[in-house]
Amino acid sequence: MSARPGNLRTVAEEIERATGLRVEILGGKLVMSPTRRGKHAGVIRRLRRQLEPVLPTGLGAYEVSSIAFPDDADDYCTPDLVLLPEEWDQDDDWLADPGDVELAVEVISTSERAKDIAGKGAWYAAAGVGLLLSIDPRRGLWALYSRPKGGEYQGVLHGEFGEDVPLPEPLGVVLDTAALPRYGTP
Repeated sequence: MSARPGNLRTVAEEIERATGLRVEILGGKLVMSPTRRGKHAGVIRRLRRQLEPVLPTGLGAYEVSSIAFPDDADDYCTPDLVLLPEEWDQDDDWLADPGDVELAVEVISTSERAKDIAGKGAWYAAAGVGLLLSIDPRRGLWALYSRPKGGEYQGVLHGEFGEDVPLPEPLGVVLDTAALPRYGTP
């Protein structure tokens, strides 16, 4: 199937259906990822288990929920975990408004390249997602990006596994990273 302007979303949906790969459209480019498994999924599960009991009323933690790029139905990203208003449970649309996202979490896979990671961060900032947490089990590192402006995050806090991630208000939650699994370790 050839991609023509205006039908990237159709192409992405067809690839997902045919292959089972996760497909996103970032800046007009199709980006495919294998299905999460093992330690990648374990990081997401551990973060979700920490977040759910302490989330402010009205917020929920969702997986497999995509975020639309403003004013472009053919540009979207699917974070590993996203915090959205609980009304998302009742929404028929599959693309969340980036203004509704309290936090997007991206867990870096073993095969992701540095330019792909930077491109996703730039996408989230340009879309106006207020907080992005990037978790890197390859190196045991995390980064919390905040205050998007002009397509870039103005604030960044770096840490390593074992150091807490302080999520600012309205979340006001501290995530413990000590038990997050690292790739290549037992």
